[in-house]
Amino acid sequence: MGNALWLIARRSFADGWVRLTATLLAALGSVALIAGSLQFALRTQDAVSGSDASEYHRADVLVRGGTADPDDPYAPSDGRIRADAIASRPGVAAAAGDAAVPVTAARPDGKPITASAEGRTLLRPWVADPRLNPYRLEDGRAPAADGEVVIVRHMARAGKLRPGDTLTLTLPRETRRMRVAGIVTVQGRDAVAAGDLVLAPPETARRAAMLPPGSWQSVWLKAAPGTSAERLRAELAGYLGGAATVSTAESVRRAQAGAAASEGASVAGVIGMLASVAIFVGLFVVANTFGTLVRQRTRRLALLGAIGATPRQVERLIRLEALVLGAIASAGGVAAGFPMSALVTRLFARDGFDVSAAGPQFGWVALGVPAAAGIAVTQAAAWRAARRAAGISPVQALRSTVAEPRERRLPRVLAASAILLGAGFWFALGVAVRADDPPGQDRTFAVSLMVLLGSLAAMTALAVLTPLFVRPLGGLVGRVGTLVSAETGWLAHAAITRSPRRVSSAASSLMLGVALVSSVALVTLSVHDRFEEAGREVMAAEHAVAATARTAEGAPAPLSRDVAARIATAPGVSRTAALTRTEVKLVSAEEPEPFRFLITGAEQTGLRDVLQLGGRPRALRPGQIALSSNVMKERGLRRGQQIVVRGAQGRTALTVADAYHDPSHLFAEQALVAPATMDALDANAATQVVLVRGGTPDALARALAGAPGVRVLDRDAYVSEASASLTRALRATYGFVGMALLLALFGMATTVSMSITERTREFGLLGAVGATVRQIRSIVRWEAATVVVLGTVLGFAVALGTLTLLHVTTGSSFLRPIPPWWLLPLVAAGAATATLAISSLPGRRAAAVPVLTAAKTE
Repeated sequence: MGNALWLIARRSFADGWVRLTATLLAALGSVALIAGSLQFALRTQDAVSGSDASEYHRADVLVRGGTADPDDPYAPSDGRIRADAIASRPGVAAAAGDAAVPVTAARPDGKPITASAEGRTLLRPWVADPRLNPYRLEDGRAPAADGEVVIVRHMARAGKLRPGDTLTLTLPRETRRMRVAGIVTVQGRDAVAAGDLVLAPPETARRAAMLPPGSWQSVWLKAAPGTSAERLRAELAGYLGGAATVSTAESVRRAQAGAAASEGASVAGVIGMLASVAIFVGLFVVANTFGTLVRQRTRRLALLGAIGATPRQVERLIRLEALVLGAIASAGGVAAGFPMSALVTRLFARDGFDVSAAGPQFGWVALGVPAAAGIAVTQAAAWRAARRAAGISPVQALRSTVAEPRERRLPRVLAASAILLGAGFWFALGVAVRADDPPGQDRTFAVSLMVLLGSLAAMTALAVLTPLFVRPLGGLVGRVGTLVSAETGWLAHAAITRSPRRVSSAASSLMLGVALVSSVALVTLSVHDRFEEAGREVMAAEHAVAATARTAEGAPAPLSRDVAARIATAPGVSRTAALTRTEVKLVSAEEPEPFRFLITGAEQTGLRDVLQLGGRPRALRPGQIALSSNVMKERGLRRGQQIVVRGAQGRTALTVADAYHDPSHLFAEQALVAPATMDALDANAATQVVLVRGGTPDALARALAGAPGVRVLDRDAYVSEASASLTRALRATYGFVGMALLLALFGMATTVSMSITERTREFGLLGAVGATVRQIRSIVRWEAATVVVLGTVLGFAVALGTLTLLHVTTGSSFLRPIPPWWLLPLVAAGAATATLAISSLPGRRAAAVPVLTAAKTE
């Protein structure tokens, strides 16, 4: 029987190649979506953890001035060290000073150059000594004079730069135009783990870091022959005492690699959460379309039993077909995943998240998991259908073209209840996370992930229950149809209630599409409305001066400090406030663990003229700090308490003077200090924005003439720009949801087309007894109306329920389950248009088939 089974499978493929091709395309698209999403997540992890290239790979020992942050291997040390003080020490063969200054780079046309994923662009000194120089010139030459720089290859490709071109660098205190002298790689990689590098002559980098002559943030050392790195480290540590931190370069490289790997896993987790939606849609579509394909062939499969095939052989036949179909779809889908991943990479790069430094991934996870998923899902979809087909008698099979067996409620209810129980587990876990963890983005992300997984499970449960909703809804649609056109409405009612699984298959795909679109729309509208509302509440200034470039997080890039001085001279300006920002670590003795937070510096005189912070904090004096109420609550701090923070300049003691609240989370989310205090914390703190009260946009633009990379924005425009970093994860969903939506619609189109083609004989027989082509098309439209109502109601309910749970579990005012009145009608109209467009063409074809031809159709 084995050869016969193979021949039957070949005949099935030959006879039903149209249906099989449609199913194959749906399965291939699903596997491609899974493979592309997984490929992008792996590329993201590789780009962030990235580069295993290190600028320290030729050095043996690093001497950093003052103390280094043990929790952040990328943080600069808080002291200074002179290179000549240690270059002549015994055991030292070569020494080179180093400093790192965060900068923003832009092309000659003003378009910003985004650093590699989650990285920064750093200005550092070129190392001339070949014993320590880790950079390999791929094109051009080394920088020889002030105003010349060398850039890494990723930056050259992203900015389309070549030697001889110019680029604009925004430094903490000025903006300069530099000439590209050369392009380098580091250990064969286009970037380093920290991001992109701009290499300038040593004195240029030293002045940009505001270091005294001869002093550096750190010094790279090469050990003399016969002296080990550990021995040199120990000798220098004893010689320098507590004035510097001495480490082997290997230990620093390991620490940076570990931190990069941890950050890469974290970012990949976020991307994986987004990709999980696409993966879920892919699995859903494969199972739905293949189940429809097998259900269509119930009559032929049951007739095999009449000629001697056993139920086991019928099951083997279906599984063999599913294996072949799944294998072809998996191979094609994995191949198609590479261009899909490239498309997603370009979409993310436009938003400031560039992972192009990492190439395509060819490991077993990238290739094997999507292929295995395609085969496993087609096998799972075939299993239930095969058992059902093997258990149908030939007489029942002959009637299967007229009616489906009546749906058994209990098994579906039990299965859906089990799935809903799993969804409830994820929802309960989200509530537990909220109760245990302190407020913050980490808690919101964790809770949102739990709610997302629970919502996907709940959607699966609704898909299982959908056939039970078809009969009562079909009765309602039939009554309406009967009122509109008596005979057609009655026939439509009979067709809908007779085959609930056929209708539910299309409705499930539509429910998935509606849920995706509605969820994204609801969250986007809620977040943007809240940002606009809170931004207007906090920002009292009429204008904001911000950079045209963006950071890797999507927010406006820092400005140079000379911009504020230019704005102050503009006619009509009554008040300006430059907001600077730096990150510090709370290191007070009573703190059980280090806590990092952002501090905003602002001129205290007249601050309320440009910012209306909740709680109306008092004007701060040097050495004082105002903390947000969330930080005060989370860390158990109180007014008047002394705290110690570690910034770029070292440890600083501050007094908690007041508490406040920034409902917009855009201007001073966690802490506020006076400019003098900010200079003590970080002399090169980045200027985020200059808020301006008074003046006109034209007057401000004239004052900024000649300052590259800056623009004047009104209140609403700046709030929208500043919130971009906080809504980047939301924007990132657009690409995944868009591809998932297209796949869901294609799956629905495949299901509807096969379902209508399945009824060609039925339509022909209706024509034989007097039904007109117009009536047959009307029956198809009434059935499509049932699909629209069921899919739209269930999909919108899932979306609204998800947002409600997010609001309850996160407690965020940015996630409010209050949809605008026009959203549901708009979604319903879109669903109706898509469904009618999908069903109209196969409906016309089926209705136009001659009666005799239709009668011979299975």
